[in-house]
Amino acid sequence: MGFLELAKARYSCRKLTAKEIPSEKIDRILQAAISAPTAKNLQPYKIWKVATPAAMEKLKQTTHFTFGAELALIVGIKYDNAFVRPFDNVNFAQIDGSIVATHIMLAVQDEGLGTTWVGYFDAPKLQELFPEMKDYELIAIFPIGYPADDAKPSNRHEERRNISEIVTEL
Repeated sequence: MGFLELAKARYSCRKLTAKEIPSEKIDRILQAAISAPTAKNLQPYKIWKVATPAAMEKLKQTTHFTFGAELALIVGIKYDNAFVRPFDNVNFAQIDGSIVATHIMLAVQDEGLGTTWVGYFDAPKLQELFPEMKDYELIAIFPIGYPADDAKPSNRHEERRNISEIVTEL
């Protein structure tokens, strides 16, 4: 599958199965994540793999959006470790974390798995339950699993503004 096909096929999968995921697939997803470019290659992010039943139960205390997954990846960023553009002091931590997160979503799709970017979670509670996260701003949770047989994209998945509305040639 070419990149454009992959990008168009990816959707927010909200119905996952508990079928075991081979470790090789997760390894490739993590390799894709750490291959993400970051400003000045400072890599101001951390990824946590939530893979045990006990850890997933803790995660479920912070969000009800796990969609049946028994595995999740959490992305966090550190502003102190990021590039700051000198002209306007824009800190690139969130941008870099978003690039990593996008690599995760696309790699999950490429592996034949499903996920969605979960932003609705209780970050302070997550940091309380997982103290190793306390020094990071948590930006995304990705529950990962095989899409259920009846999983499907939202009915708005294919709605896109016309390219002429979005792109301005200068």
